[in-house]
Amino acid sequence: MLLTPGNTHEMKVAGELLDDVHNAYVIADSAFSAKALIDSLASRGCTVVIPANPTHPQRDYDVHLYKDRHLVEAFFQKIKRFRRIAMRFEKLARNFLSFIFLASVLVWLI
Repeated sequence: MLLTPGNTHEMKVAGELLDDVHNAYVIADSAFSAKALIDSLASRGCTVVIPANPTHPQRDYDVHLYKDRHLVEAFFQKIKRFRRIAMRFEKLARNFLSFIFLASVLVWLI
């Protein structure tokens, strides 16, 4: 996990988060359909399951595998049930990230 400022799109750090990913399935929504990211992942042997942005030329992807993306969305909804995370009571980013890790562990165990 990586924290970004509220006004920054996740695409700006997607490359950094996915640098060490090799030979894996990468599932994301159409906001991450940048050609540079997809080419980088494909060159490392990854199977890219990202639908094309409606403004870009369309390409094929595994629709059934893409449906599993809801599991990640459900995870984020579960950690947002912790009031301390939903309201972001922590002023320091490192403290907030620590509570996100703690909530992630609790969600994993429950």
